[in-house]
Amino acid sequence: MLKNKTIVLGVSGGIAAYKACDVVSKLKKLGANVHVIMTKSSVEFVSPLTFQSLSQNYVVSDMFEEPRTWEVEHISLAKKADLFLIVPATANVIGKIANGISDDMLTTTVMATKAPILIAPAMNTNMYENPIVQRNIENLKGLGYRFIEPDSGRLACGDTGKGKLSTPEVIVDEVVSLLTKNQDLKGKNIIITAGPTLEKIDPVRYLTNRSSGKMGYAIAGEAVKRGANVTLVSGPTKLNPPQNLKKFIQIESAQEMYEAVVRNLEENQVIIKSAAVADYKPKDYSDKKIKKSDDDLVIRLDRNKDIAYEIGKLKENRILVGFAAETNDLIENAKGKIKRKNLDFIVANDLTQEGAGFGVDTNIIKTIDAQGNITEYPKMKKEEVANVILDKIKVLLDK
Repeated sequence: MLKNKTIVLGVSGGIAAYKACDVVSKLKKLGANVHVIMTKSSVEFVSPLTFQSLSQNYVVSDMFEEPRTWEVEHISLAKKADLFLIVPATANVIGKIANGISDDMLTTTVMATKAPILIAPAMNTNMYENPIVQRNIENLKGLGYRFIEPDSGRLACGDTGKGKLSTPEVIVDEVVSLLTKNQDLKGKNIIITAGPTLEKIDPVRYLTNRSSGKMGYAIAGEAVKRGANVTLVSGPTKLNPPQNLKKFIQIESAQEMYEAVVRNLEENQVIIKSAAVADYKPKDYSDKKIKKSDDDLVIRLDRNKDIAYEIGKLKENRILVGFAAETNDLIENAKGKIKRKNLDFIVANDLTQEGAGFGVDTNIIKTIDAQGNITEYPKMKKEEVANVILDKIKVLLDK
């Protein structure tokens, strides 16, 4: 899968350095050519000989050691790399890269490479959550560096929290995705809405729907893999956001979702409205819990803003994609939404079909464009559906 791909893997000084051995082994099994650069601190945790044996390439750890070739080492490795991977990345290494410091072989080679750079942080929870570290990470993301979020769990120091190096399997999957996925949406800015909205009745009750957010999250994840800068606006879900989003905006109500989309509209070329937005909200909110009584409870509802309709009036030359999840009259209802909401195309699915409803990992869709052309698809994984949608968007972007 990674045949003829060269990966330069930087290892910095943390206890999680031992997990980088497994990463190297897995990358080699996939056919990659792996060159390892170690910081001086990292060799206190794992022997260079271990990485040398696993990678079948000599390991560089000292900028001033006697060269094994007549190449300028850091420039040579920087040019060879199809991907530069840092596992684990300490707060120190992240800080140096973010501030342009290149005082060892690892950071010097990072500064010299034009390859994509993927960073997997690992450190104590308090260090990871430190505002300076978070600022450095955000600054690097803004420059196009990609990150693999650390896991939560028991850390080597005995603390429990976020900062644990992601698993070798997740790291390798991300490498494979970056090196094999077509980057045809690179530089495109896409905003995606996902999940349900939540409309409060009182402090303990609310109106919502069955949307899990899986479809929107799948579109966001696949768009990132194809190089897009993705802003994901999400209602309440149990899902972890995809890696390397440009922005992740959590909201509850339809009004909050509308405001988030409008606030970020100008910078985006594509809007994908996959969220299941509540059509109605309680007319009156009670700031105290409504007590049960012998009488029936009547809740008066007001209409929420139709976000796709409102954005359709503002879209200008942007691409706007809508969704129609129906239980009857699917085509008729979907076509009505295209015209009314000024959509470029709509993704329609019948919720009564097995494998096409909320909360499952598959979907069965039809796409309908503004000219009324209908394309039907078989049951597919939501990631496959996501790429069908993104392929259609790519065609529109190229026009």
